[in-house]
Amino acid sequence: MKGKAEGEPKVCVVIPTYNERENIGPLIERVLTVASENRLNLEILVVDDNSPDGTGDLVEELSKKRSAVHLLKRPGKLGLGSAYKDGFSKAMEELGAEILVEMDADGSHNPKYLPAITGKILEGFDVVVGSRYISGGSVQGWGLKRKLTSSGANFLARWICGVKVKDSTSGYRAFKAEALKLIGLEKLSSSGFAFQVEALFWAGRLGLRLGEVPIVFVNRVKARSKLSSKEIREFTVLCLKLFFKRLLHRCAP
Repeated sequence: MKGKAEGEPKVCVVIPTYNERENIGPLIERVLTVASENRLNLEILVVDDNSPDGTGDLVEELSKKRSAVHLLKRPGKLGLGSAYKDGFSKAMEELGAEILVEMDADGSHNPKYLPAITGKILEGFDVVVGSRYISGGSVQGWGLKRKLTSSGANFLARWICGVKVKDSTSGYRAFKAEALKLIGLEKLSSSGFAFQVEALFWAGRLGLRLGEVPIVFVNRVKARSKLSSKEIREFTVLCLKLFFKRLLHRCAP
């Protein structure tokens, strides 16, 4: 196993969890293996929303054996966007992270893409999205309903909100710490999945450099999707709000 490269920027992979006990242990091991093999200066922060299945307890035990593993416990299920905002804040302020990576806990996001995603940040991009919808990217295991939902969400993000990436709803992405500070986590109002598009919207408005790398997204390995009808409604409302912000910007003197 190779060690960490001296002088490499600190990467922190932030993983929100709720009832992911079966998945989180193997995922942490795969992430750390990829980091070691590719000499990434990487740590993991799991943000657990008081999972009834003991996910947080398991991560806490792992953190005692692995110095690169950290846990942020929250009192309850507060939403994906909220988890990322809290996790990013802790990673930057307490762990000294220079590159922040989002990743799902369920096995849908393969850690093997971490070198490509973080490498594109090092090329000069401010935000890099692991994309299912560019050449080389794809989705495995989705039914027609899920495909239509994803296509519709990306249509809204691109044509209503003006987000200039092909896969604005992907939850596998990286940010420079400086980019997140410029965007301002406090500015992001979404507590749920809509956070993904809202962050890209403001990054684009600020003139930050956005990039994409292809990934193969594999449908949840275990358990069921947490995307609810409520989340879909909130996403639609956010897109409309961002659309009116675009109009006001265009009409401003």
